[in-house]
Amino acid sequence: MPSRKSSSHADSGSPSAGEPVYLAIGHLRRPHGVRGEIVMEVHTDFPERIKPGMKVFVGESHDAMVVDGARFHNEGLIIKFRGVETPEDAGRYRNLWVYVASADRPPLPEGQYYFHELIGLQVVDDRDELLGELTEIVETGANNVYVVTRADGSEILLPAIPSVILDVEMGRRLMRVHLLDGLLDSPN
Repeated sequence: MPSRKSSSHADSGSPSAGEPVYLAIGHLRRPHGVRGEIVMEVHTDFPERIKPGMKVFVGESHDAMVVDGARFHNEGLIIKFRGVETPEDAGRYRNLWVYVASADRPPLPEGQYYFHELIGLQVVDDRDELLGELTEIVETGANNVYVVTRADGSEILLPAIPSVILDVEMGRRLMRVHLLDGLLDSPN
């Protein structure tokens, strides 16, 4: 079943066409303490990989920085960057995103995909009839929901469960699904 992650391009060392160069792993909030640390809201499934010596990219300009320290905190992580020594220094990074290079993402088990790899897939039903394009993934807590946009602009909402998502062929950029009874009855 598709998930938030995949290993299909992890061995290539560079992003494929349409794949982002950077992946967001966190959002910097506010300075913490007096040593230049800052609270980071975590936006990755792998926060344990954020360790001293790790190269990250901060802000829309993707300024390269090196993690000097990171520890878990009730609000996410307390992170320290090399060369950032005071609360005032840390405050310059408030409300900025932290990224890693997509080529550095961790490999995943076969059959699992990063969200960005799934967006843009053509979606067909189990009779190979085109339903539309996967345009959004909604995280609901129970299971993800895939939003498929049809040619007329209407949307189909598909629960990301094994009985609905039958197959993903990344080479063909195709997802095959089984529509549950009544799934297309609601107007959108």
